[in-house]
Amino acid sequence: MEDKDFLFFIKKIKDVTSIDLAQYKEAQMKRRLTTLRMKRGYDTFAAFFDAMMKDKVLFYEFLDRMTINVSEFWRNPNRWEIVEQRFLPEMIRKNRRLKVWSAACSTGEEPYTLAMILAEQGVLAESQLLATDIDDGAIEKARKGIYLDRALREVPDKYVKKYFRQDQASTFLVADELKRAVRFQKQNLLVDTFDSNFDLIVCRNVIIYFTEEAKHILYQKFSKALKPGGLLFVGSTEQIFSPGQYDFEPADTFFYRKKGI
Repeated sequence: MEDKDFLFFIKKIKDVTSIDLAQYKEAQMKRRLTTLRMKRGYDTFAAFFDAMMKDKVLFYEFLDRMTINVSEFWRNPNRWEIVEQRFLPEMIRKNRRLKVWSAACSTGEEPYTLAMILAEQGVLAESQLLATDIDDGAIEKARKGIYLDRALREVPDKYVKKYFRQDQASTFLVADELKRAVRFQKQNLLVDTFDSNFDLIVCRNVIIYFTEEAKHILYQKFSKALKPGGLLFVGSTEQIFSPGQYDFEPADTFFYRKKGI
């Protein structure tokens, strides 16, 4: 009965939102959502679904739990140094009008990190910077650009001074220059179509939660969205074991270049 209850929940969520929970690893997703359901006092997923449809706050909490909105600026700093010191300068030498996408951007730390780097390279105003996520609540937080000090712990001091303003004792505001440069929009990676001709796509610490079939679909879509020579930057636990099947070749640790140039 418990399995039927969860399968019913998966079906209803897909019918209403187009989010297919079946494409996420079941054990992890079921455990995470069961914890939330029980915490909120619902005996079954059917009752939990009915409550979510009537309570927007509960629905956003479900999305937040489902998508693991854990993010910070400059996450894994040594990888961002490679972006800043090697890959972006290489791209800029060929074309200053870069097209960059932060996929599954959560609450905005990643696209704002990209915006800071592009600004320092002198190409932010000329470039397109897209940031997408499935969670409306996360996108709204990203647009506001207000962060606790702990989110900034990996940001180099020169960037903190230049691109943030301290609002309260432990709160910082992102510079308007960066906020204007990032276009945030809602997107379901597994369902929606992608734009094309990206120079760089960053999608980190999200793909790990998908089934192997869903990963395969997503890597194919990312490959088509990149221009020849474009880069896909993934998370530290998301190595692509057969990149050639997606027309990728390794460019560095956790970076894959689309073949074609």
